[in-house]
Amino acid sequence: MQSLTEVTAQVASNAEAIQGHINAIDTVWVAICAALIFQMEGGFALLEAGFIRSKNTMSIIAKVMIDIMFGGLAFFVVGFGIAYGESNGYFAFDMGITDRDLGLTVSNKLFWFIQMGFAIAAVSIVSGALAERMRNWVYVVFVVLFCAILYPLAANWVWNPDGWLAQKGFNDFAGSAAVHAMGGFAALAGAIVLGPRIGKYNEDGSINAIPGHNLPLAATGAFILWFGWFGFNPGSTLAAVGNWELIGTVATNTFLASAAGGVATMMYTRLRHGVVDITMVINGVLAGLVGITAGCNVVDPWAAIVIGLVAGILVDIAVITIDRMHIDDPVGAVAVHGVNGVWGTLAVGLFAAEGGLFTGGGASQFIVQLTGVAAIAIMSFIITFSLMKVLDMTMGIRVSREEELAGIDAAEFGVESYSEYE
Repeated sequence: MQSLTEVTAQVASNAEAIQGHINAIDTVWVAICAALIFQMEGGFALLEAGFIRSKNTMSIIAKVMIDIMFGGLAFFVVGFGIAYGESNGYFAFDMGITDRDLGLTVSNKLFWFIQMGFAIAAVSIVSGALAERMRNWVYVVFVVLFCAILYPLAANWVWNPDGWLAQKGFNDFAGSAAVHAMGGFAALAGAIVLGPRIGKYNEDGSINAIPGHNLPLAATGAFILWFGWFGFNPGSTLAAVGNWELIGTVATNTFLASAAGGVATMMYTRLRHGVVDITMVINGVLAGLVGITAGCNVVDPWAAIVIGLVAGILVDIAVITIDRMHIDDPVGAVAVHGVNGVWGTLAVGLFAAEGGLFTGGGASQFIVQLTGVAAIAIMSFIITFSLMKVLDMTMGIRVSREEELAGIDAAEFGVESYSEYE
């Protein structure tokens, strides 16, 4: 018969073994999702390349690589500590991988890696709006500052346990506000300061379309992003053990909203313009994904469909409205991510199964959501606008007229993305 000491030791050993299995399973789950999120950068590169002219293809791919390389290092050295270190509610500072106990079943290093994917996704939203006219080395400076300071501020507010929005009960499960509204309103500020591409707008106010050179390439990028979003949203559970129902809910809602977004855009553009605008359908799917990202954990499937349908219509209206304001956004980043990041965040307050305005929960959650997304959008716009102004006065943010007309690929890289063969 075992002694009490032996039984206690056996129980402790079994508990340790069980915890080890939990850590291992959760680590594999988060690592796979983090890899999917990382590969979304390939989707950004192809989508944005397809939506712009061939003479600038390599330039936009380079910008996405800059997002990963420079942005990833900046988020490691400074950004992660600002986001997840010991916070006063608005800001933290801790170099490198913080050793703070974040209550996770995966290592802080792996948590850094998945969060790095969120940071570089946020800044890649900006790259598309600045395409075809921004100098690459100035863009490097912007990326470093964005991933070191700007994005981590939003992450701190929303996801740091001490963050002021987290304390208020703000629900942004995977980043409609912290990633997409943050990136979308930074893109808006950058596009305003940078100004439109040569030939985009006429003196009489009329608008010239500048179509993308390769829609199949853009569509391929959209499919990669769509696929990666099933790491982006389900991976935000940060654990697999005990979360099988939540993961199923998040994955289902993510798909339903994205499909509904594409359907809504397809039908709306057919009714409004007389033809289906496939570029808008691509953005409609992405708009649905952005819209559901905040509330994919708390809404019912029918609400996910409604959120996606609204997002798919909003994106077309927003693209046209922004263009009429003579703000040149070559890929529709502001409409997809900024406008629908706001919509998706507010939709939590409307449709959350518990606490939503339309589900009998009153207006309190909606007010929290409105407060949070407004604060993030305003912060992002003001800081980015100011930063771009400073960069313009000190370094000059725009390529010369001659370089823009020739194409940034030839001017800054000395290469052509597509060679002509006799």
